[in-house]
Amino acid sequence: MQTPADRQDRHVYPSHWEADIVLRDGGTARVRPITVDDADRLVSFYEQVSDESKYYRFFAPYPRLSAKDVHRFTHHDFVDRVGLAATIGGEFVATVRYDRIGPGGMPASAPADEAEVAFLVQDAHQGRGVASALLEHIAAVARERGIRRFAAEVLPANNKMIKVFTDAGYTQQRSFEDGVVRLEFDLEPTDRSVAVQRAREQRAEARSVRRLLTPGSVAVIGVGRAPGGVGRSVLGNLRDAGFTGRLYAVNQAYPDDLKEVDGVPAHRSVRDIDGPVDLAVVAVPAEQVPGVVTDCGEHGVQGLVVLAAGYAESGPDGRERQRELVRHARTYGMRIIGPNAFGVINTAVGVRLNASLAPEMPRPGRIGLFAQSGAIGIALLSRLHRRGGGVTGTTGVSTFVSSGNRADVSGNDVLQYWYDDTETDVVLMYLESIGNPRKFTRLSRRTAAAKPLVVVQSAGSAPQGHAVRATRLPHATVSALLRQAGVIRVDTITELVDAGLLLARQPLPAGPRVAILGNSESLGLLTYDRCLAEGLRPAPPLDLTTTATPADFHRALSQALADDTCDAVVVTAIPTIGEGAVGDGELAEALRSAAEGAHGKPVLVVHVELGGLAEALSAAGRTAPQPHVMAPGAFGGPQRPRTATPQPAADTPPAAPTVQPPASPSARSAGRPPASPSARSAGRPPASPSAGSAGRPGAAPAAWGAARTPPAAVTEDVRPPAAQPGSRLIPAYPAAERAVRALAEAVKYAQWRRESVDPGKVPEYDDIDEKGAAELIGTLLERGEGLTLGTEETCALLGRYGIPVHQSLPSPTPEAAVSAAADLGYPVALKATAPHLRHRADLGGVRLDLADEGQLRRAYAELTELFGPPGELRPVVQRMAPRGVDTVVRAVIDPAAGAVLSFGLAGAASQLLGDTAHRLVPVTDRDATSLVRSIRTAPLLFGWRGSTPVDTPALEELLLRVSRLVDDHPEVVAVTLEPVVVARHGVSVLGATVRLAPPPARDDLGPRTLPAY
Repeated sequence: MQTPADRQDRHVYPSHWEADIVLRDGGTARVRPITVDDADRLVSFYEQVSDESKYYRFFAPYPRLSAKDVHRFTHHDFVDRVGLAATIGGEFVATVRYDRIGPGGMPASAPADEAEVAFLVQDAHQGRGVASALLEHIAAVARERGIRRFAAEVLPANNKMIKVFTDAGYTQQRSFEDGVVRLEFDLEPTDRSVAVQRAREQRAEARSVRRLLTPGSVAVIGVGRAPGGVGRSVLGNLRDAGFTGRLYAVNQAYPDDLKEVDGVPAHRSVRDIDGPVDLAVVAVPAEQVPGVVTDCGEHGVQGLVVLAAGYAESGPDGRERQRELVRHARTYGMRIIGPNAFGVINTAVGVRLNASLAPEMPRPGRIGLFAQSGAIGIALLSRLHRRGGGVTGTTGVSTFVSSGNRADVSGNDVLQYWYDDTETDVVLMYLESIGNPRKFTRLSRRTAAAKPLVVVQSAGSAPQGHAVRATRLPHATVSALLRQAGVIRVDTITELVDAGLLLARQPLPAGPRVAILGNSESLGLLTYDRCLAEGLRPAPPLDLTTTATPADFHRALSQALADDTCDAVVVTAIPTIGEGAVGDGELAEALRSAAEGAHGKPVLVVHVELGGLAEALSAAGRTAPQPHVMAPGAFGGPQRPRTATPQPAADTPPAAPTVQPPASPSARSAGRPPASPSARSAGRPPASPSAGSAGRPGAAPAAWGAARTPPAAVTEDVRPPAAQPGSRLIPAYPAAERAVRALAEAVKYAQWRRESVDPGKVPEYDDIDEKGAAELIGTLLERGEGLTLGTEETCALLGRYGIPVHQSLPSPTPEAAVSAAADLGYPVALKATAPHLRHRADLGGVRLDLADEGQLRRAYAELTELFGPPGELRPVVQRMAPRGVDTVVRAVIDPAAGAVLSFGLAGAASQLLGDTAHRLVPVTDRDATSLVRSIRTAPLLFGWRGSTPVDTPALEELLLRVSRLVDDHPEVVAVTLEPVVVARHGVSVLGATVRLAPPPARDDLGPRTLPAY
């Protein structure tokens, strides 16, 4: 339906239709409306289209556009006639337009709700997904303008365009007449169209990140001639890592006769490089970056890592500089990591990329690591290096991204990449802010169903430079919503690493039952207590006594793993002294051999400073001696001697050991994501050479916490045991609470994985009048931009969704109260509804079970005497509802998280103690069931201390109906039902408020877009 706003905006440029998009190959383009100023661009664009494509568009030879054509295609009213263009470098690469038509196919205006749509894509850009993206955007525009159906006529030979329409997922009709295929399809999103759109989004965004992490050539811009400086350090890190592609050093200050820097080809500008450059690392001051971006864009660089600071973190001027940086780069189809970034790392054997300020290449492994903060990124790499490599085994990093100000590439983009990355089994993320929580939650749910996702989220405000949507939800609520999406939410980076190492090394537990065994009764009891505190179900610890031999450990662990009543085993160990003391190597071998045959149960070790046990545990899994070996020098240079066995720095904390028992391929089957055999072959990349980096002049500070002696790298010639197919490591922890906390997170995640297989369904109710509700909402919104509905309007809207509200009659006088009671029937309740007394039964503003007129008049007099005249009290009379448990149901549209449904008990439980549970809308039947049971006071609903259980199925149905209302009508921005009395049979809604507002122009079902700048 055309609204007055449509008519007013008929010729106003709709700037909110502008959007940056990611194309199928990972490049970017800009979508915007076509205006009268685009005539020359349109003509130039058309001249670059092949004769065949022109024929397919106009069904006849059409070599050039006439002046009348140009006028028609550039003059739009943005309501009945709309044209959009996809641009790269400011020039058109594709166009799409619609014209509203009536029943006879002639031009029309509203209320006609059908339009004819047509595309034209430059041949050089066909196959990049431009038409599919434009279809999403033009469909969203059409829906906004009241168009519900598209029609398109296509020549039968134009298979590409037919495929664009048929693959979109909309409900379609297809006919053939007069040699033309006519396609008609509804624009209402369907499950299939949304699935298609999100699959395309994932592929495109994943490829855009893959282009940054797997470049074939890298240019470091800002490499000084003298040792020192950021650019020279990054260049050295790339060389030392053994980057497999082409490498270039760039600095505009180079003299003409300078050909190389550190053996790397040197150039004054990226434009001077003879050949493609996939990735540019920008290490020049912020004021020089715009010129560098132009050079990179003109040369066809695919992506930038901007290390320079001085952007949004520095204040308003820097924020505007950052916006311009993003706009400038996207003009050329480039994506940016940064600015103010620490860099990116990819340990894959075919890449070996260390385009970062980390002077040491992390050991290769199966953990993907994302950190917005460079400082936190250094800390995470350091901890993983100490605990995941060297003395504790070889669990390492697959890829690492530190996004800095996160102006463009964000955690959402990297999640898209890791989702189907075969080199990554576990994802660890440190997030200072979440720019789009609604999308992050959606992506997390999908990713967590395939591989563990562990997140630390800062509770503070967003750092400078991070553009985020403001949320009105408490931090704890956002965290709870993330957990419901399968995210393993932890509080510290220590817990992040603890959980990540367990999930990367061990199968998921089948349940919460834990066996504890070891040679210390006290340590065993401490572990037992921590298991209880974390909600696990530990068996009494088995004390092997301090005289236990390695054979005793082997026997006890084997028995525990064979026990069907055990889901996980925690081994505790303390050092022994004296004659017959257990040798470190013997104990490590005993644990390794016992765990060798356990395919579905995780094993953890809690140790207390066992001297050489850490080294012995590592050595227990080694399959080859660790001699000094030679690694090929970078770029064909001389070979350098390397020490295969890494050594920790003297001033680093004690490392936590791991055992590495061989395991069959099925060892990861109990919920762990599968990996192809080749992913774990001996061809996994070794860590980079470290020789020279620590002592290189100007090198960045050591990132491993090794102030004096950086760890040496593992080389290709000596493969660490974690790289062997089918192997897995036993993680060890220096404290019981850390081990148990990691195990508890794995148990909860495994339970979520099992339940996510069947998430439930959103029920259909025959008595819901969705169309009637939409008409009522439209009528009500004609009054203004946003409003809180009155009592009658609230009851009418809720009634269309099968949610009856107990009638309340205003009673401004005692006589009016008596009359209302007579109409409703006794017994009744008398309530004060003034804002300061509403829902405050503790203040005495409610009188219940008034059986007759006399009791009602006395109660009326008491209220007015206590709280003032009726005009201040706003008293109402309401028929008594059956007694039960008072609850509160709320739904709100949060600008960041989206629609959220909340439930709790009325009164102090939810208001004072915060005992409220939340679920994202739409809520399924399983969600509603878990929502009711997830509050701490839920036992009051199920007969606590002999009370009568209430009708929780009726309560769950009410929750589902409220969820449907909010999901069906985005104009409903807030619903509060308070109190909802849940009785033995049925529920009674005694109070309700509803707030309406115009819906957003775009929502999560809208077209794919990048964050706007």
